[in-house]
Amino acid sequence: MSLYNRDYIHNQTTQRGMEREEVRYEEPAVRTESELAQFIKTTYQLFAASCLAGAAGAYVGMGMVQTIAQWYIGLVILEFAMLFGLYMTRRKPGLNMAMLFGFTFLTGITLTPLLAAVGTGVVAQAFFLTALISGGLSLYAMQSARDFSSWGKPLMIALVILVVGSLVNLFLGSPMLQVIIASAGALLFSFMIIYDTQMIIRGAFATPVEAAIAIYLDVLNLFISLLQILGIFGSDE
Repeated sequence: MSLYNRDYIHNQTTQRGMEREEVRYEEPAVRTESELAQFIKTTYQLFAASCLAGAAGAYVGMGMVQTIAQWYIGLVILEFAMLFGLYMTRRKPGLNMAMLFGFTFLTGITLTPLLAAVGTGVVAQAFFLTALISGGLSLYAMQSARDFSSWGKPLMIALVILVVGSLVNLFLGSPMLQVIIASAGALLFSFMIIYDTQMIIRGAFATPVEAAIAIYLDVLNLFISLLQILGIFGSDE
């Protein structure tokens, strides 16, 4: 299962010198307390709606698992194309909503081969753990006085290493290495939930769509990592 580059949606294109690290977020807009509260509310409404769209995609996909498996690579490429399109249209009202829910619906579609492989019991366990972990970490990030803004670059480096490891294991096919990768992924995306949650409540995203897709990708990848861990340990092979 692919690991999404959850940074991609809000990376900046402006270059300010070769030596400067990649800018992950736009400069936060100056918002009043009420505007920030509305921004956060809208972000999590969109996040919840995105989760529903993803669940709808998974429901539809379960009826055609074999077909999805045959076209899996093409569907993943389409996902990344839609993610790019979402980034390009993030400030275009109406179109950004269509791209957001189209993308999240498609993530549910492509998740179905893994869901079918691990079984309903593992899916239920992974869902419960994901909700518990993401909810607890989000509350921690909201309540903590600690500044997590310095986590951005280390998390991005860790993500690149994780993606490379996943690509290598596509050729090796090692269950033990996959457990290590999935475990590292669960830890990494847990940290990302903390980081992005604090960035959201600090108004570091330009639009609620960007904020919603960031937290959605964090939670989705945590769910995928837990599915892989539980699926491997629950396998008789």
